[in-house]
Amino acid sequence: MEPSTLLIYAVTLGVACAVPGPTTAALVARVLGRGSRGAPAFCAGLMAGDLMWLGATALGLAMLAATLQPVFVAIKYAGAVYLLYLAWRLWTAPAAEPVEAQPVRGEGVRLFLAGISVCLGNPKTTLFYLALLPTIIDLPRLTWLGFAELAATLMAVYGAVLAAYVVLALRARRMFRSPRALKAINRGTGAVMAGAAVAVATR
Repeated sequence: MEPSTLLIYAVTLGVACAVPGPTTAALVARVLGRGSRGAPAFCAGLMAGDLMWLGATALGLAMLAATLQPVFVAIKYAGAVYLLYLAWRLWTAPAAEPVEAQPVRGEGVRLFLAGISVCLGNPKTTLFYLALLPTIIDLPRLTWLGFAELAATLMAVYGAVLAAYVVLALRARRMFRSPRALKAINRGTGAVMAGAAVAVATR
């Protein structure tokens, strides 16, 4: 693949990923309320969802996927329901010193699947791969090597954007120590998470 084409794809993808939306709102709210635990699994799910869309688009299945509207609606609502559950957990969490919560068995898998469902149901992601990507990449002439280059670029760019959001959220989290501030943070992030769920479900 031409380096210039790959660069255009990387820049366009980076801008699309960096613009705040339901996925980044959910990630930031999660990190503010619970710290870094679970963030890698959720980020991995988000990137896996994007890779699925990239693969479907490259194989010419994107339009087929678009016709399977009931499936994507179900996925979208499943992701929204889980985000609402996380929002409720954050809202009702007791105010305590902001330490990393203890691991919960199976939570990583649930967060990974939640990341996938939120990504697949995100209209911004759908629009990028159905409408924008075909204008950047000559999909009928895309080779397996070209697809691998696109996938590697996606992982690098999207991973960097998500990591930046996590780092910024962790720094903001460490600024608040008093129980009153922590309670406000928990409820605020819970409200943001609920808002992200509503955004995913209603678009």
